Amino acid sequence: MQAAIVVFPGTNRERDMALALRRATGRKPAMLWHRDTELPAGTDLVVLPGGFSYGDYLRCGAMAAQSPIMRAVKDFAARGGHVLGVCNGFQMLTEAGLLPGALLRNATLRFLSMDCHMRVERADTPYTHRFRRGQVFRATMAHGDGNYFADPATLDELEAEGRVILRYATPAGEVTEAANRNGSARGIAGIASANLRVLGLMPHPENQVDPAIDGTDGMPLFESLAETLASAA
Repeated sequence: MQAAIVVFPGTNRERDMALALRRATGRKPAMLWHRDTELPAGTDLVVLPGGFSYGDYLRCGAMAAQSPIMRAVKDFAARGGHVLGVCNGFQMLTEAGLLPGALLRNATLRFLSMDCHMRVERADTPYTHRFRRGQVFRATMAHGDGNYFADPATLDELEAEGRVILRYATPAGEVTEAANRNGSARGIAGIASANLRVLGLMPHPENQVDPAIDGTDGMPLFESLAETLASAA
């Protein structure tokens, strides 16, 4: 499996993401600059990591979505490639039209930096098959604009097509208002494309991949990807 991580001005989670992918795959991912126009030959996965691309000016992810590299990312996704967007990367995916909806200001209008829990709604995707359906895992949220929004028809479509992959929940797996700290519609923490190969989520699973630092709750996501792409090679 060969992964490529795109770095934009203001990105700050690329090294954490690279560590998570290297632990899962045994291979060092390529680092791409936002001005690049092509993906490396043999790329299996593109990751848009977290941070504050372009200082979050205009709208979070809006300027990054227009970067030269994003044309190649869109073409890759259109060919059935796997694309993972975390936090600012999720914002980029919606701004680029690769996922529906938008990420608005948190309901509290405050930046949230804390642990949260997510419930796995589907365990048959390239990103989640190492989890069990209904399993809850811990991750770190660090965002000011993580409030997922879409119109009711789009939300109903996402639900009907099984494209809501992760929801904010209590450690016991209950989807409650208190667990949904940023106010996302229907407690949505992560959604996928129709072919399940593009995933966007706000919390950072790459924070939880080392037992010596903050546990390994996030590791199954990266192991799922590694197995999926290794079997497809």
